[in-house]
Amino acid sequence: MADIPMSPGSTGTTRGRPLPSPALWGFLLLLTLLFAVSYAVGSAAGPVAPGIHGTGSGGDDDMPGMSHGGGE
Repeated sequence: MADIPMSPGSTGTTRGRPLPSPALWGFLLLLTLLFAVSYAVGSAAGPVAPGIHGTGSGGDDDMPGMSHGGGE
């Protein structure tokens, strides 16, 4: 049986840019799913501390001993 010469491009390798490995695609998919789930849970939970900045009622909310730098 004689060996048949093959063309240079038919050795089983692909030319051009190699594709990322399936493990990388799996990691990116997992990362995307985790981000989507965490975003959905955070949206459902709502704000962490609503009203933390106060109502803007003036100086009634000041902590004792704190000055505003007015030369007091």
